[in-house]
Amino acid sequence: MPNSDFKVIVTRKLPDTVEARLQELFDVELNESDVPFSSDQLVSAMQRADVLVPTLNDQIDDTVLAQAGDRLKLLANYGSGVDHIDVDAAHAQGILVANSPTISSADTADMTIALILAVMRRFKEGSTVMESGKWQGWAPSALLGARVSGKTLGILGMGRIGTALAERARVFGLNVHYHNRSKAHPDTETRLNATYHDSLHSLLPEADILAVCCPLTEETQNILDATALAQMKPTAFVVNTARGGLIDEAALEDALVNGRLAGAALDVLATGTEVNQTLCDLPNVMLLPHMGSATQEARHEMGETVILNIKMHQDGHRPPNMVIPNV
Repeated sequence: MPNSDFKVIVTRKLPDTVEARLQELFDVELNESDVPFSSDQLVSAMQRADVLVPTLNDQIDDTVLAQAGDRLKLLANYGSGVDHIDVDAAHAQGILVANSPTISSADTADMTIALILAVMRRFKEGSTVMESGKWQGWAPSALLGARVSGKTLGILGMGRIGTALAERARVFGLNVHYHNRSKAHPDTETRLNATYHDSLHSLLPEADILAVCCPLTEETQNILDATALAQMKPTAFVVNTARGGLIDEAALEDALVNGRLAGAALDVLATGTEVNQTLCDLPNVMLLPHMGSATQEARHEMGETVILNIKMHQDGHRPPNMVIPNV
């Protein structure tokens, strides 16, 4: 029987297998409606729970945390990124934060490759022509895209996802260049034949494709602003499967509309669910609704990692995937 004195509250509907396992192990309150919590509902849940399982929809800032009360001891995030949680404020109140990293790296890297192919080979435009019923048949000069092989892929952020992307990029004949806070291990660079840039601004002019794979922090917010985008080739493509806030969306729109970039493929937007209509209407822009980790396998494994973090905490141990605060 689950311990009724140890309460777990989940803010969104998770895969059935994950919810069933949570119910076996804990006194858990699920969100069957799958409607994101309001701020008041979030505060109420935090006051009633020993562990809260939030997702990226839940903005847990210092104001919300100040109302959490004394019972909450762990935020077991369902997902890798924790930019929606004020980790420093949580730890200051004695609340641990854990995440579920590594699980979706391969799936997100796969999605990034898919988006590179889609935007460079003009899948959106081809699909639109077919669905419109106006296709007149094959033509030698119709819908000519750009060859992927032989191009230079610039990777911004050579963490788990960036490394997984580089591994796949080599198969497609791409030359891998990257910028990261620190160089990858020499063995990794050799294996991937990857060239390091100690400055983003030295990487940008080299890239035919720029893949954004870094986390969103105060330092990386709008790291691709108008100044950065202006350093890229007008034939270059931008692909973002990380966080929307990494790109100044207005600057990106301006560059695309005025022909200073060849195209963009975005799995995330700075505006969240408020989709930029101009980007939607541009033929050389592919938009997806944050599908990078959307495989059955990844979402199940993310849940298993969350459960492990909770169980270890319940047993008096440090969660294996604890997020360390900056202070």
